[in-house]
Amino acid sequence: MNEDFFRNRLLQCIQFRLEDATLQDCDSFRLFNGYYEGLPGLVVDRYGNTLLISNHSRQPESLEQDIDQTVDICLSNLPWIESILLKTRHSTHSEERKGRFLHGQLLPNEISENGIHYAIDLRLNQDDSFYPDTRNLRSWLAQHSQGKSVLNCFAYTGSLGIAALAGGAAALVQTDLNAEALALAQRSLTLNGFRQIMTLIKRDFFSAVNALKKSNKLFDTVVLDSPFFSSTRYGKVDLQQQHTQLINKVRPLVAHEGRLIMINNALYVPGQQIIDEINELAKGGYVSLEGRIEIPADITGYPGTTLAQPPADPAPFNHPTKISILRITRKDKASATVN
Repeated sequence: MNEDFFRNRLLQCIQFRLEDATLQDCDSFRLFNGYYEGLPGLVVDRYGNTLLISNHSRQPESLEQDIDQTVDICLSNLPWIESILLKTRHSTHSEERKGRFLHGQLLPNEISENGIHYAIDLRLNQDDSFYPDTRNLRSWLAQHSQGKSVLNCFAYTGSLGIAALAGGAAALVQTDLNAEALALAQRSLTLNGFRQIMTLIKRDFFSAVNALKKSNKLFDTVVLDSPFFSSTRYGKVDLQQQHTQLINKVRPLVAHEGRLIMINNALYVPGQQIIDEINELAKGGYVSLEGRIEIPADITGYPGTTLAQPPADPAPFNHPTKISILRITRKDKASATVN
């Protein structure tokens, strides 16, 4: 890409974020999303005083010059930068995937978002340990969890559950197979000084759900934020082919008139497919779509910065990360009401 053009484009995209009023109380957000803003494969995120540059290209060397320019431009125009970390998703070296320093040597161990503190570890693995794309969902959970019991499946570092606790959730269960990620959830609990009960379950999703069913546990809110694909001896997750099966697996854990929040981030699954699946589930009379949660503009790009669209149309959602809020009616309770 032409150097002057790229410089102007990157600075324009950064300026949109710095002027975005919704980000004023956040020190973690996306500064540039190359997939939609002109340079596929290059993503730049802010975490406190650190820039995290992600090279997602399957030919990583093709972006080296652009990354060098990004570093120079950001260091010249963002005086608050203390460190820059580069993650190369498709590197053959694990340390390159986890991240290497391009500038500085210190990384933040926590960030703040709308008054809530989250523990992070930017080198935990090839991901960032915190996902800015679900910011609006965290806000929703903080506003709708007062007195609720919450189950967060595939919790990873537990940010969604922590947001629910910040909103006054009475009790929280977070399940994940990654012990290091769950340790960050525990540290987030401590950072915020929450006194509610948080139970961490290091267990495969299918095994954990079966155990909770056997104990007759019910939750007012269940969050289902699974990976695109995974397989263990207990079961398989496939958001493209078996999303409905995953929903039905966890539905029995939702209390009467409770909510099931489902997140499908499959890039090639169109939004209408999700709506069709929900409509099919709704035919039984016990599932209804209560609402959708949009992905924030720093992730999707702004009207003045967006140059490209995702490969599959996410409409009526605004991004391939498609978040639905389902209202669940329990058959046993519904029958009792009728009788």
